[in-house]
Amino acid sequence: MPSPGLRITHYDPQNGVMIKVEGLTKKYKNFTAVDNISFTVEKGEIFGFLGPNGAGKTTTLRLLTGQLRPTSGKASVCGYDIVKERKKLRENIGVVFEYQNLYTRLSGRLNLDFFRKLYRLPVHRLDEVLEMVQLSDRSKDPVKDYSHGMKQRLLIARALLHRPEVLFLDEPTSGLDPHSANQIRKMILNLSSLGVTVFLTTHYLEEAEYLCGKVAIMDKGHIIALDRTEDLKYRYSSRNINIRLKEDGICNLVVLSIDNKDTGDRLKEYVNSKSLVSIHSEELTLEQVFLKITNPGKL
Repeated sequence: MPSPGLRITHYDPQNGVMIKVEGLTKKYKNFTAVDNISFTVEKGEIFGFLGPNGAGKTTTLRLLTGQLRPTSGKASVCGYDIVKERKKLRENIGVVFEYQNLYTRLSGRLNLDFFRKLYRLPVHRLDEVLEMVQLSDRSKDPVKDYSHGMKQRLLIARALLHRPEVLFLDEPTSGLDPHSANQIRKMILNLSSLGVTVFLTTHYLEEAEYLCGKVAIMDKGHIIALDRTEDLKYRYSSRNINIRLKEDGICNLVVLSIDNKDTGDRLKEYVNSKSLVSIHSEELTLEQVFLKITNPGKL
């Protein structure tokens, strides 16, 4: 995917950290929406922020983008304090919310031009971001004629106009057909490769597993899991190998524990067997891990 004009130069992060959250809390009278959470996100990382409905994800997103003030704790994005330096913060982040707040009677280009003028950017920046999201050929069409996926790409283009250091994406592929969703995912990977840090909320656990190098799982205002995606899956997976054999037309499953001393010899025996059908480990998917730790004892 072409990516002209995207240069990440504003903030030189210490130790590569672009988002730093320490003891962040948000209370509403007797209800605690976000309860003493802490994490960091590094430059160029795609960070998945996951959780069931009502977990506190949206509140956290609003805190980090300067829309809400925390009750306690602190956080910085691109080196700017989310309370004390909100103006600088907003100049260095891009945000795409789940709802599509576009001017549907205007063309895609005019939608972007309105925000270009707010940022006081040169006109050629419109062409750059339209090319990035592959909407150049439809830029003069009214947005009401755009598909859902095209509108989502236009929102991402708008968020990228001012070359943000960090991009916050709230359910970016919600309601999209598989082809459109795949386009958005490729775009996110491309942005990450260019050094943009992506903070992603999604209900699609397969998407998070595909995109995110690190994830946090939130439930009832608390972060209950935080790790590299592969490490998190490994932690909750069993140390077993499933071997499927077929003898006399009947399939049988043999389960070997990696921790048993004789597993190597038995595995070699099955590999050389003519009845072998398949061998695979019992690694959980991210979705299975999510269900396991947000619904303990129910799987």
